[in-house]
Order: sequence, then structure tokens, then C-alpha cells
Amino acid sequence: MSSSQTARRRARAELTQEIVDIARGQLATSGAAGLSLRAVAREMGMVSSAVYRYFPSRDDLLTRLIIDGYDAVGEAVEQADAAVDPDDVTGRWVAVCHAVRTWALAHPHEYALLHGSPVPGYRAPDDTVGPAARDAVVYGRILSDAWASGRLVLPDGGPPAPAPLADDLEAVRAMMPGVPDAVVVRAVALWATLYGMVSFEVFGTFDTVVRLRDVLFDHTVRSLAAWIGLPGT
Repeated sequence: MSSSQTARRRARAELTQEIVDIARGQLATSGAAGLSLRAVAREMGMVSSAVYRYFPSRDDLLTRLIIDGYDAVGEAVEQADAAVDPDDVTGRWVAVCHAVRTWALAHPHEYALLHGSPVPGYRAPDDTVGPAARDAVVYGRILSDAWASGRLVLPDGGPPAPAPLADDLEAVRAMMPGVPDAVVVRAVALWATLYGMVSFEVFGTFDTVVRLRDVLFDHTVRSLAAWIGLPGT
């Protein structure tokens, strides 16, 4: 590749990132539904047709923002997990949960794009599936490691998983190999509860109800760990 081609590619990458950064700022002021390529172009001092060469439609730009958001929280979760002793499965779970919350509170508008109200008229393409699963893959690996090592023991054996959920649980088990249905069904409930707690905080539901949200969150994730059968800390 010639030096001129390299320079053009670098310039395109830099301009693409600038478009994305400005669009991310629009999430804070206009929300995902108000995202506009024309508004991005105005802020950049460009004609809108120039921006369309980088992102042919608003949905293409939304997809890029969504993928970036999922990758960011996925990276935060991966780093949190890697920082804990692999044998400390409960510590890993707690660290992962706190990483999700920390990222969400630092990036509330991006979190809202990922987990808030759907954007009217937008349908996420398959490109978003892999990034969206990054955090759940880490979570599943923690439970799989805990089960394989004998550190995860369901209290009283746990109730059996409902038989009609067998196919759904098999799909989820791809992220936590070797874990039985009774654990998988609880794992789904744990992950949903985690994001429910984070969403209540990000979207202000707790504002007039809970003052010590740090304490509540930490207690909740540790209680969830006990509920699924991870060892105490």
C-alpha cells in the first residue's frame, strides 16, 4: 500500500470517528430517536452528502454506536473478570456486576441506547449480536468454571427447570457449557436482575427511594451469588 493510500485511509478513519463522536454527543441532547445525519454534518461544517459517504443512513450510524457501546461494556466486563483470581468465582461475579454498573453510570446515554426504549423504525442487524454477547459470555464462563470446579452448589438442589424452556435453555447454555438446566434458568434470572438494578439507577427510578445505592447494589449482587449457589465471600 502506497503512502498516499495509507494517508487517505487514516484520514477516512479519523473523520469516521469524528462523526461517531458527534453522534454520541447527540444521544445526550436529542436521544437515539432524534439522531440526525444532517445535524451531525452541520456540527462538522460539512454538507450532509459528505457524511452520507461514511454512513449511508441514520440506521447505519445507530448500528455503529450500538456496536461501540456493547464492545465498551464488554471490554469493561472482560477486564474486571481478568483482574480477579480465576479460582475466586464469587469475586469474579461481583467484579463483573460492578463493572456493568460503573460503565452504565459513566455512560448513561449510551446505556440507554443499548437497554432503553427501542428506537422507532430501527431494527438491529446481525452485526450487533456478537458485541451484545461479550458481557454475557464472561458471566457464563464464571458460572461454567464454578460448576466444573464444584464451587457452585444450588441451595437444596434448586427446583427443576420448567420442561417447556428446554430449547431456550440449550441456546443459553452455549455461553456456559456443562451447566445443568436448573443453573441456566437461574442464570437468566440473575442477568435480568442485574440489568434491572442498573436500569433503575440509570433511569432515575431509585432517585427518591434509595439513597445508598452503592450499598444496595453490592448487597444485591452478593445475594444473587448466594441464590445461584456460588460460595460466600
